[in-house]
Amino acid sequence: MSIRERNREKFDLPTVFSILIYTHPETGFPLAICDGSYHTVMRTGASAAVSAKWLARKNSKRLAIVGAGHMAEGTLATCDTVFAWDEVRIWSRSQATLDEFVKSQGPKYPRFQIRASRNLEEVVRGADVVVTVTPARGPIVKDEWIAPGTHIAALGADKGGDQELDARILQRSRIFVDDIRQCRTDGEINVPLSQGLIREQDIAGEIGEVITGKKQGRRSDNEITLFDSTGIALQDSATVPLEYERALAAGVGVEKKMIST
Repeated sequence: MSIRERNREKFDLPTVFSILIYTHPETGFPLAICDGSYHTVMRTGASAAVSAKWLARKNSKRLAIVGAGHMAEGTLATCDTVFAWDEVRIWSRSQATLDEFVKSQGPKYPRFQIRASRNLEEVVRGADVVVTVTPARGPIVKDEWIAPGTHIAALGADKGGDQELDARILQRSRIFVDDIRQCRTDGEINVPLSQGLIREQDIAGEIGEVITGKKQGRRSDNEITLFDSTGIALQDSATVPLEYERALAAGVGVEKKMIST
């Protein structure tokens, strides 16, 4: 994987490039080479969608996406499969980025209008689900904007020092992570933990524990739930084999015969 944070502003390219090679679990024989960049966009967005499915209020209608880059495209595509949104809002500092997002993504979702704004408070306030996908190095979403019952999926923080949310939001939220070992150093919780504003004991659990029924997720409609996702290799390991099997089912039979023999 290669990360170039200035790609979008300088070259109109994704900030993340990667290639995934899927090998046979027993023999190691290479079965597929996948575009990891598109894969990362979609599985990152899917992590927000899964968290919304399990932690957001069941009557959620308003989605806010903080950030309008490539990860926002995956976020909208996957979150659209979870709820029937009445309203989708999106924020960016750049009007050009917002215009491009609406132009490219709007026709894909005729059921609702995408409301784009450079006013972050306007986008976040009143949303049922808030997804943050920015590389912010300090809190940009303020505590007073988050109402009781909101679900937040914080996806942007993926290295030490990254932070998108006011720490006071975490202090009044029921927090879940994708992997505590990774999130404690790289995720949204890393700065509040290092500053002593929250403790690791305040983390309710990992999202997988909610899905498998080992931990209770949302406990009331007034509770604020928060999912801290850094992205883990297990997501790739689970997704690529499914993509490969679908490719075979679509008619790539030579490879399948060679593997079976």
